[in-house]
Amino acid sequence: MTEETPGFDKNEPEVPADDAARSDDTARGAGSAEQAGPGAPAAESAGAPAGGEAGPGSGAGQEVQQVALTAQLDQARTALRERTEDLQRLQAEFANYRRRVERDRVTVKEVAVANLLTELLPVLDDIGRARDHGELVGGFKVVAESLETVVAKMGLQQFGKEGEPFDPTVHEALMHSYSPEVSETTCVQILQPGYRIGERTIRPARVGVAEPQPGGPARSEDAADAGKDAKEAGEAKGSDDGENGGPEEG
Repeated sequence: MTEETPGFDKNEPEVPADDAARSDDTARGAGSAEQAGPGAPAAESAGAPAGGEAGPGSGAGQEVQQVALTAQLDQARTALRERTEDLQRLQAEFANYRRRVERDRVTVKEVAVANLLTELLPVLDDIGRARDHGELVGGFKVVAESLETVVAKMGLQQFGKEGEPFDPTVHEALMHSYSPEVSETTCVQILQPGYRIGERTIRPARVGVAEPQPGGPARSEDAADAGKDAKEAGEAKGSDDGENGGPEEG
């Protein structure tokens, strides 16, 4: 006598393992579709068209992208223009700074040379007085001439001569007199020569001046002119009398 296992039917057909797995997947897919509801098939059908073709919205996207690129290009051009203007401004400021530094350097050099030569002016005055008195001889003469050559190379120029018109901007009058031999205020004596460097006067010429004598030459000339006019008038009157035959006799 054999025992039968409960629930086991010998006549029940065997199901292959692959078919059973496929059936389980189908059942699960159907359950998911039921849970998704009626909107799921519509969502799947509304997907991208077959073949990966772009929809009608792709043209608008390209336009938006082009506008964005144009805006970025304008911003880049604006920034480039601003940087160029900044560079030009800096270049102009540097050029002005360089010219100002060069001008200041020349001015400082001229001031330094003028200060040095100003200290040497008393020595030059002594040399001039020695030359006027005939004491500039021997080795002292050689040294004096060398010094005068050096200061001349440094730009020192001497001015002030007798007989030139008095100019208060370059002359300093220390003596005053009147003279009938001058027609304007004139330098008649050079007490100390003046010195300049270029257009800059470092010491005016100290001179004695003479002015025309009050009522001198001018009044004499007027008297001479008056006498000449009277003489011409007398000659003209005499000639008229001669032509008319002289005065009538009684």
